[in-house]
Order: sequence, then structure tokens, then C-alpha cells
Amino acid sequence: MIIDSHVNLHAPQFDEDRDAVIARAREAGVGLMVEISDKLSTFEATHGLAMAHDDIWCTVGAHPHEAKDHADLTVGRLIELAARPRVVGIGECGLDFHYDLSPRDVQAAVFRTHIHAARRTGLPLVVHTREADDVMAGILAEEQAEGPFRFLMHCYTSGPELAEKAAELGAWFSVSGIATFKAANEVREIVAAMPAERIIVETDCPYLAPMPHRGRRNEPAYVIHVLDKLAEIRGWSREEAEARTTDAFFALFDRIPRPEGA
Repeated sequence: MIIDSHVNLHAPQFDEDRDAVIARAREAGVGLMVEISDKLSTFEATHGLAMAHDDIWCTVGAHPHEAKDHADLTVGRLIELAARPRVVGIGECGLDFHYDLSPRDVQAAVFRTHIHAARRTGLPLVVHTREADDVMAGILAEEQAEGPFRFLMHCYTSGPELAEKAAELGAWFSVSGIATFKAANEVREIVAAMPAERIIVETDCPYLAPMPHRGRRNEPAYVIHVLDKLAEIRGWSREEAEARTTDAFFALFDRIPRPEGA
């Protein structure tokens, strides 16, 4: 089964042809998509997509860019929204010190709120991290010591030290179209070292379109190119890559029933 574990189909880039984009994904063999929440003000749109399509599920959370507008977000509110049908994860949340669109201390506090919600619900946490390796490693280690939670390092492009620490803490990793970029040698080296049983793939559409579509709007149908690049990096056949990423996906997102034969 081909799965796109991270789509942003609620984004305005899809307002003109959202249904056609979803149809193209299905035609390309994508059997399941996870629509990601980036802020609570758009959660109804995110959840609505999941409710309208049998092959789309969703998460609830606030991206670190949006942390400044979620400083009063409570664990209880996340748990309440996570109880809705077809919500299968907490996030996208984390730290982004590249753009610093929210104060770093607020990012960290809101991130911990998401971690606590993931721990209490048992749902996987979808983690965004950029140029915050040391702080991210510290928070993940501290919070795991407080009580276990499952987490996904989404679209991983940070350094090898954080990757190693996250793997030690039990992280799953998702590979995006960045792995296909000509200059992304370090990313490919890290992908080659990821725990084989905890790797999944994503597009992060409409962003980060893989080769040969780089520079255009990304869409779920293009996850095939990411899967093929993962297979190449790991020395797997396409069939093995598909089987391994499918197994890893359902082990992480275990609220989603696995279709028979998948």
C-alpha cells in the first residue's frame, strides 16, 4: 500500500482543484493520506476533509510558526479535539528556530503541551524541527523520561546527532521529496542510517515537490517518487520499500484500521 503520511490539502493552494488532486492521488495508487493540522483555526477544514473521504485521516495541533497564537492552548483542548472520529495523531508541532515566527520559549511550551496530549491519548506525535537540534533533543529526552509517548520526526532534514538521539528514544522518521534533491547528500546519508522498521514517506504537499516536479506545487500523487528514492537509498526493491513503509505506518498510526491485504 502506498501511503502519504503528511498532506496539507486544506491549504489555499488546492482551493481551485482539491477534488482533482485527491483523484490523481488515487489514480497513482495512493491508498491512504493523513491530512495534517497546522493551527486550530483551520482544524475544522482539516477534520472536514477526513470526514468526507474514506481514505483520508487527520491530526490536530499547531505548527511552531503558529505557537504565538496558541500560547493558551491546553492539553485538555487537544484531547477533546483528538477524540473526534478520524483524528489519528497530535501535531504538527515542535520547534522552528530558522524563521523564529514565534518566540522560542513559547514554541517550547506549546510543544510540551502537545507532548502531554500525545502521552495521555496514546496518539502519535507529529514533530517538526528545524535548526533546533540541541533544544529538541533535550525536550524529547526529558519528556520521555517523564512518561513514554510515540513520535514521528516528520520530513527529517536535521543533523545526524539529533537523528541518532531520536532513534534511541524510539522515533519514527518520515522521508520527503527533499531526499530527491541533487544537493541533499547529507539527508540521504541520514536516511540510509534510519531504523529500517520505523521509516515512512510523505509529500508535505503543497510544499517540497520531489524531482522531477521540483519548483511546482506538490501533491500526494508525487509520493511515488519519494518511495522510489527511499528504495534506492536503502537498497530495497520498490515492493520491499512499499511493504516496509506500510508496516511502519500502521505500527505508528494504530488508530487507523489496516485494510485487508495491505
